[in-house]
Amino acid sequence: MAKTTLTRRALLKSGAIAAGALAMPSVVRAQSTTEMTMLAWYGQAEPDAVAAFEELHNVKITPKYYVGGEQMLALLAQSPPGTYDLIHADAEYVQQLVLANFVEKLDPSDYHFDDFYPEFHKFPGHWHNDELYAVISRFGFLGISHNLDAVSVKEASSYDVLWNEKNKDKVGHFDWHLPNLGVLSLRDGNAAPYDIGGDAWAQLQETTLSLKPQVRGFYDYGGVLSSLKSGEVTVMPGIGEWITGVLRRDGANVTTTIPEQGGIQFTESFSIGRGSKKADLARKFIQYTSSPEGQFTLANLNVFPAIIPSKVGWERMINEKPEDARHLGMFKGDGNSIDLIRKGRIHIRQLPVQQDLADWNDFWSAYKST
Repeated sequence: MAKTTLTRRALLKSGAIAAGALAMPSVVRAQSTTEMTMLAWYGQAEPDAVAAFEELHNVKITPKYYVGGEQMLALLAQSPPGTYDLIHADAEYVQQLVLANFVEKLDPSDYHFDDFYPEFHKFPGHWHNDELYAVISRFGFLGISHNLDAVSVKEASSYDVLWNEKNKDKVGHFDWHLPNLGVLSLRDGNAAPYDIGGDAWAQLQETTLSLKPQVRGFYDYGGVLSSLKSGEVTVMPGIGEWITGVLRRDGANVTTTIPEQGGIQFTESFSIGRGSKKADLARKFIQYTSSPEGQFTLANLNVFPAIIPSKVGWERMINEKPEDARHLGMFKGDGNSIDLIRKGRIHIRQLPVQQDLADWNDFWSAYKST
């Protein structure tokens, strides 16, 4: 065994290396940071959403943002397995992700379902053949969003307000057929707004076309915010607190009302991308989003607020953000969001059942151009 002599110079050198490492911890950490990829709607990988998880696990989440489920599916079809570690999707598209083999099967025991309201223990669409493929992160209701200076809550209690003469050239549309046609289908009296036969589909098209003289325009996310805030439009069907909650932060006098005919529920979820080399880390991320801490974070995202399925998360919202909690329907007693679901006033947003999705999309395009 060779003899080792530890000289003063060697001690000084080793001490300098150690001091340098302590002086530059961010550089050392950056060298060992793991990168994860996320395919998502905008906002889901911004610092307010992921910074706590990134710091805890020394990971950097890199997003690829999409607009609409069709674009999400197209991006996945064009990408080799393993491109995206996490996939954030609306519930109605999860079954398509499963059938296209784009997502991994999940173990239900890994997630905080016991903390969720019972309605979300086995949420429709997230399971296939009794196996789990997506975990709900948050949700919200769509009805009528309106400027309270122009349209009262009482007036907005029926979708008929859209045809009121005083709202001529003041109705706006978020430019997506599923939420708009869904709420107008409820107005037509369809108990299952997305599962309608030929006669009901013809009636829905007629109803929608009859609204066109009232319509000011069709808007993207930013346009919806600016048009409602400025008063360019005063009433919009098929949107909800995900818009009016953001506007109230800026002092706008707006709200969302669920009409007596009912409302539509949008539902967001996370899945693990097929072939992910970081599946264990992706699983930890979904565990975080379903935990009470992660749920509170998701309820208050900068991109827009939303309802969460976590009972503990509700308690924290009620205690720390009571006004926001009330607007979102996260309060105790009659009329809260869970109560509306249990009374049958809320219908889960789906893809059309008896028509092709292309039929709805083609009609929407024709409606916009009339």
